[in-house]
Amino acid sequence: MALNEYTPGTAFPGVIGRTFDVSSPAWPRPLRAKEGAPNVLFIVQDDTGFGQMGCYGSPIETPNIDALAKGGLLFNNMHTTALCSPTRSCILTGRNHHSNAMSCITEGSTGYPCGNGNIPFENGFLSETLLQHGYNTYAVGKWHLTPADQISAAGPYDRWPLGRGFERYYGFLGGDTHQYYPELVYDNHSVEPEKAPEEGYHLTEDLVDKAISFIADSKQVAPNKPFFLYFAPGATHAPHHVPKEWSDKYKGKFDDGWDAYREKTFARQKELGIIPQDAELSRHDPDVQDWSTLSPEEKRLYARMMEVFAGFLTHTDYHYGRLFDFLKTIGEWENTIIMFISDNGASSEGGPTGSVNENKFFNNVPDSLEQNLTMIEELGGPSTFNHYPWGWTFAGNTPFRRWKRETYRGGISDPFIVHWPKGIKAKGEVRTQFAHAIDMVPTVLEALGIEAPVSIKGVTQSPIEGRSFAHILDDANAPTRHLTQYFEMMGHRSIYHDGWRAVCPWPGTSFKEAGAFFGAPIDKDKLTELDAKGWELYHITEDVAENHNVATDNRAKLIELIATWYVEAGKYNVLPIDSRGTLRFADERPQIALARTRYTYYPGTQMVPINACPNVLNRPHSITADVEISKGGDVEGALLSAGDVQGGYAFYVQGGKLHYVYNYVGSQFFHAESTVPVAEGRHELRFEFEVTGKPDIKHGKGAPGRGRLYVDGELVGQVDIPVTMPLSLGLGGGIMCGADTGSPVWDKYEPPFKFTGTLHSATVDVSGELIKDDEDALKIIMARQ
Repeated sequence: MALNEYTPGTAFPGVIGRTFDVSSPAWPRPLRAKEGAPNVLFIVQDDTGFGQMGCYGSPIETPNIDALAKGGLLFNNMHTTALCSPTRSCILTGRNHHSNAMSCITEGSTGYPCGNGNIPFENGFLSETLLQHGYNTYAVGKWHLTPADQISAAGPYDRWPLGRGFERYYGFLGGDTHQYYPELVYDNHSVEPEKAPEEGYHLTEDLVDKAISFIADSKQVAPNKPFFLYFAPGATHAPHHVPKEWSDKYKGKFDDGWDAYREKTFARQKELGIIPQDAELSRHDPDVQDWSTLSPEEKRLYARMMEVFAGFLTHTDYHYGRLFDFLKTIGEWENTIIMFISDNGASSEGGPTGSVNENKFFNNVPDSLEQNLTMIEELGGPSTFNHYPWGWTFAGNTPFRRWKRETYRGGISDPFIVHWPKGIKAKGEVRTQFAHAIDMVPTVLEALGIEAPVSIKGVTQSPIEGRSFAHILDDANAPTRHLTQYFEMMGHRSIYHDGWRAVCPWPGTSFKEAGAFFGAPIDKDKLTELDAKGWELYHITEDVAENHNVATDNRAKLIELIATWYVEAGKYNVLPIDSRGTLRFADERPQIALARTRYTYYPGTQMVPINACPNVLNRPHSITADVEISKGGDVEGALLSAGDVQGGYAFYVQGGKLHYVYNYVGSQFFHAESTVPVAEGRHELRFEFEVTGKPDIKHGKGAPGRGRLYVDGELVGQVDIPVTMPLSLGLGGGIMCGADTGSPVWDKYEPPFKFTGTLHSATVDVSGELIKDDEDALKIIMARQ
């Protein structure tokens, strides 16, 4: 017999008598999705360019992604914001990135409504909407949507995945992570990987395993309940980490260089019908070296860097295939709406020569060809944080110009595939209509027959700013509903309107031509000058790769588009323009706790993310550990560590002695060791950093200083540290008390390197109060070294 159910919040329809036998029950109706409602799967690639997957003309093998395109629709006119956090906010809310307070990545937040990093609750996530309609909601992989200072165990948790409508989460909260030693979060707490890289661990495989298990957990109980899965692996963002057998598949495949890659990919794109037959390949970028001019050693290194990237992408595709096969096995493949997108164009963070440590980019540190060559056999492995050079970046965005962070099409025109066998009749076709990441949410809602909610959790919702493209899924000739779209990323501006694009590049069309580098500031006078003289105009309908600036012959159109940019900027909170790039990382930001000069940490606690840690960069500071050394003195382990293989520091005991090491962007290590052992008993172990000079942030050099070790107030060791990191310890890592887990600060010990004595606490003091040593004590300690 069917149960008598009623809508929660309405009157009870049963009968309540004095006893059970004269009463009739009724139950609040469980929230159920519509019968036959499709699943929704968003796959968000990271830093993958328009010309880097097989179905987009690349020689890189991506058979599972290619099968999506063959069984669905491939878009050649999808757009993003040119950077990861901003685009991801668009994908999940259907609002523009400045409306989402996400003008930059979370680490570059600023104190203005357009960029404070706090996505407004009135901009609801798709997960929050679908949760109201009976869906299970899962997020797996990269998040990067919580203010960087709010991802510690102190919270608040309302902007973590579980606070924004996802019922389960597994992944990493920051912008990137080590693929072998990731900083993992399970729901709302940190966890360690279940196995080590020596045992075959890789993050992508782990993420797919968890995605499958989340779906299976629900389907075995409620097989008709649909799910929304937001799946965002770290691939192919740096570090380009992949087991050697995958990169070795591409040995010799890129020896002819990036220019040849572009030509072959461009020709293949025409064969596949992805670009018009009369399209022109964009020019050779002035910031990219001509492959033919490189030395044999440079060619060998750069080709290997691309082999590793290609292996990483193919490895990722393989694990997508595992997820797809699972959906087929459980009978959900045909009725799952899959939208596959990259968050921006190929990344230029490897610089002109590539890098074995991406953290150099975030600290303005130039790379060294010689250092990179010494690491060539380790590329893709746990000891590197590698990224390829600019040549492969601009090749990866074929046929467009420029790259990630810039609003030429190389930064904003990205791969996009829609696959839904049960709901879309068209198969293997190309869609040419203009679309933007903000269009994904309204398209899904239209396909599901769901109205955008008026309120979520009592918060009145703002209008969705995207336009649905559901009407073009089965009609290749239907016009786009998205006629106008502004772009702005750290001072680089552009606007699309009805087949035209105006672009105001900053600092210029290339760094070489501009005579300036990424991060050059724009003040009010410079903005006035740029608006008068800096805009270019392209008729995209006829010139897809922005080769022909027609501003001079179409002055009225240019003025119209510049004016429209400002109208859109006003509408979506774009101002003020802030072009400072990585310098934004150094801005002071509100913290959960009130400002203080002493920070005390305890062993056995979760890692504290870098952005919630005391700022020790370019300032005097100390670390004091309260320890007990057991009888016999056979004790070792980290007292306090911060950062990882990209850069950081560790204060530790090893071989009976006290140590401190400073890792400067993985290229230089400065080590102090006590001249005497640490005896049995309870001690105060201390490290102090005294600043001895000024930083040179522009050239990647933080304040130099002198590091000193103390045991119970007695000076026992010293090291000069001539250069430190000026801006950031990295996008990942953090402070760990009593261990150095994950990817260790250096290789003289093995993780997790837990302290084996008794550690009561470790305190970081940034007040500047240091022990003053007299001259005689200093001479003594210097003589002992």
